Amino acid sequence: MYRTVIKPILDVSLALLLLPALALLAVPVTVLIRREDGGPVLYTSRRLGKHGQEFRMYKFRTMQVNAPDLRNPDGSTFSAENDPRLTRVGRILRKTSLDELPQILNVLRGDMSFIGPRPDLPGALLRYNDTEKKKLDVRPGISGYSQAYARNAATMHEKFAADVFYVDNLSFGLDLKILLKTLDSVIRRKNIYTSQNKE
Repeated sequence: MYRTVIKPILDVSLALLLLPALALLAVPVTVLIRREDGGPVLYTSRRLGKHGQEFRMYKFRTMQVNAPDLRNPDGSTFSAENDPRLTRVGRILRKTSLDELPQILNVLRGDMSFIGPRPDLPGALLRYNDTEKKKLDVRPGISGYSQAYARNAATMHEKFAADVFYVDNLSFGLDLKILLKTLDSVIRRKNIYTSQNKE
């Protein structure tokens, strides 16, 4: 009942409540991004959604236009405080996690949930084992179990394992726990960046 009815209703209700805040924030962010390099304000990327259906995910752009895609040895996204690809505005957006806010639009479109496994690039399908594919049983989230407790400090397969744990134990109580932990991690700016030494 919670997974199929209550959770989607809560997602849409919260997204509608936050939409005015997103609109207000988008004005100064748009000005700052455009003033810095004149590039697009939003970054869009194809991601895996529920049941492996692809969708276009939105974020405020934090990197230079046409920045190369860097990966850790395990295939996870490389992220470092001194990453030369980041713009000045982008560093601030990353540190405060404000770059993720446009995903509220993805929630309204039904592509994402506020809490769920973080959406992977389509190529991740080749890396999932049979158990890890279970993360595709639910909508991906703006934040999730691995995002809240490890953010970018975990390896790719550690994140996948946390995602499966979430799917197996999905409940209102777990979602609330993840939400509170996410807020704590964002406020304390914990585990924002990764290391290239991960295996």
